[in-house]
Amino acid sequence: MAREWLLDSLNLSTLLACTVLKLPQIALLTRTKSPKGISVRGLILELSGYIVFTTYEMYHEYPFATYLEYPILIAQDTVLFLLILHYNGNLRQSLIYSLILVSNWPSDCLPCPLPY
Repeated sequence: MAREWLLDSLNLSTLLACTVLKLPQIALLTRTKSPKGISVRGLILELSGYIVFTTYEMYHEYPFATYLEYPILIAQDTVLFLLILHYNGNLRQSLIYSLILVSNWPSDCLPCPLPY
């Protein structure tokens, strides 16, 4: 009983930490309107790693709770990446990257609809 409570508490704390992990960078970027100091290559590498890990977990049908923080981090990194491209004046390029990301996501790894 105590072990389950501890595990649930740790899972919740990890999830909460991940939901606000990139918010300071996003806020700073929107306030300064300059991506100076943010590594685009590093962000792409991080985003790619999260996508690969999430795809692996989905493909092998692991419980969603075991990798729930990664879709949240992917969403935050995607927003950060699109803001960087936007403030660099590459809005068209950001839309192209978005379409490539969405179109290349393996369809067999999309989550199944929830049962009613």
